[in-house]
Amino acid sequence: MKKDLKEDIDAVFTRDPAARNSMEVLLTYPGIHALILHRGAHCLWQNEQKFAARTISYGSRIITGIEIHPAAKIGKRFFIDHGVGVVIGETAVIGNDVTLYHGVTLGGVSWNNGKRHPTLEDGVIVGAGAKVLGPFTVGKNAKIGSNAVVVKPVPAGATMIGSAARMISDHHDEKGNPIVRKVDDAKQHENLANAAANNPQNQDNTQNIKPDRSKDSSNTSGQSSARATAFQAYGIDQTSQDPVAEAFAKMLEHIQQSEKRLDQLQEAMCKLDPDFCKKEYDKLCLEDLDVIGQGDMNEAGAEQK
Repeated sequence: MKKDLKEDIDAVFTRDPAARNSMEVLLTYPGIHALILHRGAHCLWQNEQKFAARTISYGSRIITGIEIHPAAKIGKRFFIDHGVGVVIGETAVIGNDVTLYHGVTLGGVSWNNGKRHPTLEDGVIVGAGAKVLGPFTVGKNAKIGSNAVVVKPVPAGATMIGSAARMISDHHDEKGNPIVRKVDDAKQHENLANAAANNPQNQDNTQNIKPDRSKDSSNTSGQSSARATAFQAYGIDQTSQDPVAEAFAKMLEHIQQSEKRLDQLQEAMCKLDPDFCKKEYDKLCLEDLDVIGQGDMNEAGAEQK
């Protein structure tokens, strides 16, 4: 314990130029106090003294303004600078030489048991006010900028910045205007019109046919009520998708279909003019543009289907 405390104090001198001497760090740095109390609470938690562990954790929160769940696993030379408003969840795992600034949240977006909070590997730096939400891994020596909101895995050595919020409501557009849903009715009327054109004898009968909305409305109401009643930690769930990323994914899918069509046209032209095959064009590779998380979006689309 004495060795760990010495390493923690040395880490403060390495990362905080305002630190002057060991006694000052030990007595006035809330990050050191929170870390000492957490280690005691974590030991009690592992020995099935969970009420005592939660009591120490609560006392640490009152004294330091830092909330660390006793079950969270923290490595060596962990440093919380300033510290006020830091929240570390139950299943969070923090490696060695990690630095957090004030207002950082290591939270979860699921109400299920099991792994819900992020894993920070060695050397990660999380800026002030950043929110890292979900059971994923932030790679070694990665950096997360101030006020960034991270909900997907971060590769080792990468830097994450930005937190532009966009509306993803099913009932409003990005400007907040209500969305009038006429797509289903239009499709139903179009199908009825096509049926009437193909079979003139049934044209009179189609006028008396009304679209059956009971099934669709029941499914829609069931889904909306489920979304309304389900608890969503930190206001989002794992299926929430960035609308801009979805638009890019649809555009890339359209480009891929166009390239497939060009290949068919090129094959046909080569039969007429063999010299035409010598003129090749560079194709767009989706792997080079996987900045929007195409794999995650495909998984989300499969779940929705």
